Amino acid sequence: MVRRPNTSFDKYFAAQMKDAEFKREYESARREIDSVDAFVRALDARREATGITKAELAKRVGMKPEVVRRLFTASEPNPTLDTVVRLAVALGCNLGLEPRVGRRVRKLAAREVRG
Repeated sequence: MVRRPNTSFDKYFAAQMKDAEFKREYESARREIDSVDAFVRALDARREATGITKAELAKRVGMKPEVVRRLFTASEPNPTLDTVVRLAVALGCNLGLEPRVGRRVRKLAAREVRG
């Protein structure tokens, strides 16, 4: 893998990551982004497996074809829950929750539920 040279941003980011609160918030946001990205990629894989074009999927859910195309080609998509549900249903899928593994995650989740 070719490593790019350190830029001013790289140095700034490395310095920010030394701050525990910044690092915690960054890692939390990164997990959320990665989860959404993985979910959208799974929807697109399902679309391809069923042989449905992006335009046909858009038609099935009442969206413009360019909206569906952008969703599946964006580097970091950010769809609404309504969009995700409509696409999943059109692809014959159900949505579910899958807990992350790890003791720390369970404690955090329990704390969030209690409010």
